[in-house]
Amino acid sequence: MKKRILLTGLILFTLLPLKADEGMWLLPLLKEMNSGRMTELGFEITPDEIYNLNHSSTKDAIVIFGRGCTGEIVSKNGLLFTNHHCGYSNIQALSSVEHNYLKDGYWAMNLNEELPAKGLEVRFLESFTDVTSKVEKALSGSKSQEQKNKAYNTLYEKLCKKAGCDGKFIEGALTSFYGGNKYYFIVYKVYKDVRFVGAPPSSIGKFGADTDNWMWPRHTGDFSVFRVYAGKDNQPAEYSEENVPYSAEEGNYLKISLKGYQPEDPVMVMGYPGRTNRFATSYELDYQVSLNERVIEIRTERQKVLMEDMRRDPAIMIQYASKYASSSNGWKKYIGMNETLDRLNVPSRRAAQEKDFTEWVQQGNKKRKDKYSLALDKISRSIENKRDIEIYLTTLRESLANIELFAISSIAMNPLNYDSLSKYMGNVENFYKDFSCETDKKVAVKMIELFRKFYGSSELLPSLYNVIDSCYGSDINAYVEDIYSRSIFTSMEKLSQACKEASANNTIITSDPATQAYTTISNAWQAGRNILSQAQTGNDFSEGVKDYIAGTLEMRKGEPIYPDANFTLRLTFGQVLPYSPRDGVIYDYYTTLDGVMAKEDPNNWEFEVPEKLKQLYKDKDFGEYALPNGKLPVAFISNLDITGGNSGSPIMNGKGELIGLAFDGNWDAMSGDILFEPNYQRCISIDVRYLLFIMDKFGGAGYLLDEMNIVR
Repeated sequence: MKKRILLTGLILFTLLPLKADEGMWLLPLLKEMNSGRMTELGFEITPDEIYNLNHSSTKDAIVIFGRGCTGEIVSKNGLLFTNHHCGYSNIQALSSVEHNYLKDGYWAMNLNEELPAKGLEVRFLESFTDVTSKVEKALSGSKSQEQKNKAYNTLYEKLCKKAGCDGKFIEGALTSFYGGNKYYFIVYKVYKDVRFVGAPPSSIGKFGADTDNWMWPRHTGDFSVFRVYAGKDNQPAEYSEENVPYSAEEGNYLKISLKGYQPEDPVMVMGYPGRTNRFATSYELDYQVSLNERVIEIRTERQKVLMEDMRRDPAIMIQYASKYASSSNGWKKYIGMNETLDRLNVPSRRAAQEKDFTEWVQQGNKKRKDKYSLALDKISRSIENKRDIEIYLTTLRESLANIELFAISSIAMNPLNYDSLSKYMGNVENFYKDFSCETDKKVAVKMIELFRKFYGSSELLPSLYNVIDSCYGSDINAYVEDIYSRSIFTSMEKLSQACKEASANNTIITSDPATQAYTTISNAWQAGRNILSQAQTGNDFSEGVKDYIAGTLEMRKGEPIYPDANFTLRLTFGQVLPYSPRDGVIYDYYTTLDGVMAKEDPNNWEFEVPEKLKQLYKDKDFGEYALPNGKLPVAFISNLDITGGNSGSPIMNGKGELIGLAFDGNWDAMSGDILFEPNYQRCISIDVRYLLFIMDKFGGAGYLLDEMNIVR
């Protein structure tokens, strides 16, 4: 069971025409949303076919993949598509120098060759129930926040019990929309046996890597294939060799269309967008820019260290591939966000909206003034109070807390039962599988240097710097060399031996130099949190945000207002469209394999092209996946409203047939989580024809297509 309390905007629907290019709409309200606009755009699929809790519908094919992506079932035998970058960490975990599935790709040629992805889960939406009245009744008698929390948790447990939540295969989430004005209880069924079926090599799945990330035109084959397994009763089960492929009923898996698309064709995306902040004030944006700048600077230095070692050693490339990709994706996003916020004058546009809001409040009656007049002041005052200390905590988290040796030693921060500590070792085996002591030493030196640069004279400087100055003559390199030479946490073997000796010497772990260093970092973190707590005035920020959003919705009454993303299932509809990012530049709506070959650079790992793909291109051996002009499509764009979490989401045509997988947003609208830019914002997707071509012609796994329902 998992509690998820998310405060976002309540979706409000009217019978007014809707903007097709903006909005992450809640599925239970599709009928209210579909006031003819989807029909006008050419959609044939109906709201009932998209979402229905009583019979099969498209929503039954859409799953939460892992903890932060979307996937879709594409066959009656539980075959699942998602992005390559979504499956990346699982592929990395299954890889070794001898079997490098990241570099070489992999395709199972039968069920027996499908590889169990340890720890990977997928979640199917079971129910989505309005429980607003129950929550309001439960909280009505509560006077303090503590009482509210207790009442909320009691109701949550009651709802979970009624839904059959078992803490294993059935999960419940009591989710709040619009600051507590609307609540839904959401139930998920969790499948824990998921197996890796195949993926292209990274030279296809990550073609363009950091350089092309967030960019259009794009030529990345960003997909991977998994399969969901179940017990013989088709219900969730822990991994077992006796499990069988999950059986999806007709309508619970997507048809796949090879018919393609044209400009202005209707398309829709369903998935689990993670987080947007479309009501963010100018004060919040200014603060976010400052945080982004600090994260960008730190990650730039850390990633340089990692990439240097990754390029030098294939083993380290495997160990740190997923860590680097996760870091660099956010790093580039923050760079683009800051640039776009400035280029599109988003903060000043928000300030103008706040001015309109203030005038609307002042022109209202006493009730309106009493309710909303302090909203913006609460937000701005709270931001100002917490700005410096939040930047400090962000710096600490991104730098010193990212030294892996210190992080793994944190187990010594908890009360230890030394007799059972050896059992804990199973939980750290994966850590050491992906840990390079020499690489982490280099990271440690750089991060310790960088933190001192920012806070060298601060009272909050962790006391490990006193040790560096007094015992090592301020020589950070000497300090790091000594720490790593003496610590038991530098290898699995050393830590295992320490576990055996721990009962006889209770200080062997707690006195370790890495543990002591981590303790100083932890103490600094707690000191910062204490200052942050003192800087906040009650619940001013959350109350200010709640009142500002409520007032904005009231001011804009009559408009269809969608909720901020909160990792609940949403639908966005729109069209396949080109766009013009600036004067004299027009971007077409699709790319082809010609662009892959044009970008090829054998001296740049980001733009390597496999020999087999080059041969297929030379022979024009594209089969039924080619366009009428003989070219092979790779990617396309649409004006669909997506964000993080939508990765892997199905792009469907007007009939609800799969035509692509969403995998990115575009650089020209990196402020999209805050403000949707209809002229610039585009969803970048891999064309399903390229996906199938790679599976079939390149990977030799065409047999998998036999279990799919392909519309030709």
